[in-house]
Amino acid sequence: MTRSLITVAGLAMATKEYSKNSFELTVVVDQHDLEESMKFKIRVEGVLHVGGLMLKLVEKIRAPQDWSDHAIWWEQKRCWLLKTHWTLDKYGIQADADLHYTPQHKFLCLQLPNMKTVRLSVSYSTVVFKTVAEICKICNISRPEELSLLRLPDDPKKKKKKDKTPDWVVDDLLTADIVGSTATGASGKPIQMLCLFIFPTYRLGHVLMLVACGCCVGRWLDSSRSLMEQDIQENERLLLRFKYHCFFDLNPKYDAVRITQLYEQARWSILLEEIDCTEEEMLMFASLQYHICKLTMSSEPNDLSNEQDVDEVEAALSNLEMTLEGGNADSILEDITDIPKLADSLRLFRPSNIGCEVVPDVNVTEKKFGIKLLIPVADGMNEVYIRCDNEKQYAKWKAACILASKGKTMAYSSYKQEVKSIRSFLQMKSLAPTPGQTAPDLDSMEMNSECFVSPRYAKKYKMKQLTTKILEAHQNMSSLSLMDAKMRFIEAWQSLPEFGIKYYVVRFRGSKKDEILGISFNRLIRIDISTGTPTTTLRFSNMKQWNVNWEIKQVTIDFDQGISLAFACLSCDCKVVHEYIGGYIFLSTRSKDQNETLDEELFHKLTGGQE
Repeated sequence: MTRSLITVAGLAMATKEYSKNSFELTVVVDQHDLEESMKFKIRVEGVLHVGGLMLKLVEKIRAPQDWSDHAIWWEQKRCWLLKTHWTLDKYGIQADADLHYTPQHKFLCLQLPNMKTVRLSVSYSTVVFKTVAEICKICNISRPEELSLLRLPDDPKKKKKKDKTPDWVVDDLLTADIVGSTATGASGKPIQMLCLFIFPTYRLGHVLMLVACGCCVGRWLDSSRSLMEQDIQENERLLLRFKYHCFFDLNPKYDAVRITQLYEQARWSILLEEIDCTEEEMLMFASLQYHICKLTMSSEPNDLSNEQDVDEVEAALSNLEMTLEGGNADSILEDITDIPKLADSLRLFRPSNIGCEVVPDVNVTEKKFGIKLLIPVADGMNEVYIRCDNEKQYAKWKAACILASKGKTMAYSSYKQEVKSIRSFLQMKSLAPTPGQTAPDLDSMEMNSECFVSPRYAKKYKMKQLTTKILEAHQNMSSLSLMDAKMRFIEAWQSLPEFGIKYYVVRFRGSKKDEILGISFNRLIRIDISTGTPTTTLRFSNMKQWNVNWEIKQVTIDFDQGISLAFACLSCDCKVVHEYIGGYIFLSTRSKDQNETLDEELFHKLTGGQE
């Protein structure tokens, strides 16, 4: 009897002690197929690890289903409890914690560069860098490190109720449901079939273009944090875009999907005037778009660029052949032993101010053939302009300069091919029809010509005039294949002076006025905000280190020869600029090996920072 009383007293004491150290947690359970969430209360102790909490929860739910994709989300702290071996005490979880037992993979409505939207099931718990890689694998887009996700621009309807674009226009863009992480769709066909030849509907006009796009500054998601941590909700719409304009080995033999999506992003940036171009260049872009549109509409929906399938071995051999320019042993030996020289009378100009590095200054119609070179100096880069007299002279000197910038001479096997390529490009930019060609048939253009140019140029010409100009320019490129035309468009886009430059309003240390900072794939550009004139250009190759003071949100960059810049970002969080700089430096470390495994740890080390 005495022993029984002692046992009962001991149990009572243990229960009392348990009550002191325990607390009640409320956990909400979310499921894809249930409209309403379930709520459970569980009594736990702080020494319980997260995995144990999940086990208790599943036992209490008593639902026969696979819970392996579920994890615990802490709403107040905006973080996932993914370290299941950590205890509740280590995480700092107490009774007031708002916890959700929710799927890690959720649906996301993603607008591709071609303005079409797909609905994907993606990870909301891994960092965006990994999520983008997962998305690109589903859509068969290679080199995912060049892309990222960004939020849609603010809805202009909420600010200016002038846009009468119906809601169905946006809903109509939801063209495909892609579920899971496999590389094939429900029909068993590769996912690339769903996105490679989705061609935008021109009939919607420029209103939809302007609504669907917009400036990307400050809207990029943080690559080092998950979607949930950045308040991205299930079924939210995000944009998938090429963020870093440093494209690795674009080869039509095995990269058709990536090239097509890149072409679409380039096309929209031209149409939306996100990058400036001359009238001559705009008409060239318009004629290329018209040519691509014709070829796309005439091809079979599932025909991958009308190219024959090429296996990996054949693609590698073809790529090697292109790299060597098909040179035989004798010609290669001749290139090595006999280094050609180039001599001409050229006009040389030396501007007094320091400026940014830009591409050639050319206007074929006006017979203007200029080359702009940058010479490194202590505090940046000096510009030197070279004026050539004609197209032939320009092609030779431009090709020589390109090789020289890569540390090669004209003895290199690709010099002649480079000259040929430049002359072909100039011919494409020529808007005058070739002598002897018949006048274009205006009725042959079944599409609205205004849809191939930006609104500024659409207003400048009457429809008939614009159609004539586009068709005349089209005669110079009508023999291009679909992939060749897209590659020419991308190359012409890359040749624009402002290509790939992102602009931010900053305040430099010691300055009393705002300035513009331009970031490109290889340089930083300091620009006077009142005149738009570049004042300093500094290359990443001369950078020694950079860091961020997260308390005062200031970026400091040190260059060779004791040069240092420090600035605070005014138009966005300094993390955006920090990630751009680190991202470009990371991309510069890539090797030419197609099978190279990306060093994700290095990427986060260069872009993540410590906030």
